[in-house]
Amino acid sequence: MESNPARPAPAPTRCRGCCLRLHWYVSEHRAPPPCPSDKVTNVLFVCSANRLRSPTAEQIFSTWPGIETDSAGISNGASVLLSSEQVEWADIIFVMEKIHRNKLNRKFRSSLKGKRVICLDIPDDYEFMDPVLVRILESRVGRFLSTKP
Repeated sequence: MESNPARPAPAPTRCRGCCLRLHWYVSEHRAPPPCPSDKVTNVLFVCSANRLRSPTAEQIFSTWPGIETDSAGISNGASVLLSSEQVEWADIIFVMEKIHRNKLNRKFRSSLKGKRVICLDIPDDYEFMDPVLVRILESRVGRFLSTKP
């Protein structure tokens, strides 16, 4: 087999993750191999109706590197009703109130094994993307997530 002189030389590229190192790969219409720091954390936000607090949290943290977000409501009539698939997908689950954690434990006990569930103690007093809610979420959730935008 002959070598291809038109084949491009390896080129450095920035890691797509948060490590900012240069990685070498051969560009043949392929993406660079994943960096070990490319680990994605699946974060699930849960409130009652999935209309105000959890969708706000989902939107805020969806831009953080290394973070995938989703949200759902745990009460009947929620915009997106929490499913066992979402619970199993999540690495970490944030609930807005203690009652949400209690319902989560009752409905999804078997899916919660090994999951970290954190209660943020945020009452249902805020509109979607309320600046005060955004600041509270960034303060309370941010310390549990390993990367920031």
